[in-house]
Amino acid sequence: MKNDKRNTFRLLTLISQFGINMLVPIGICFFGGMWLDKKLGTSFIMIIGFFIGAVAGFRNVYIFAMKSMKNPGEDHGDKSGDIKK
Repeated sequence: MKNDKRNTFRLLTLISQFGINMLVPIGICFFGGMWLDKKLGTSFIMIIGFFIGAVAGFRNVYIFAMKSMKNPGEDHGDKSGDIKK
């Protein structure tokens, strides 16, 4: 019973990380594009920022999915092991 709850919470965490990995780059690039549009007096940088954020988000989700498929039992929130020296 306890193991079932643990697996459920692990899956919910995994699903929420997929959403966060997708939405954060889109939001940052979109609002950064809006800010640049206001500063430069243009009206197209926001759209370009949205698409750049979407591509970055898909890349993040892809990398995260590949890591979680390789090591399904590990926690993928710690990025300290990814640093190459």
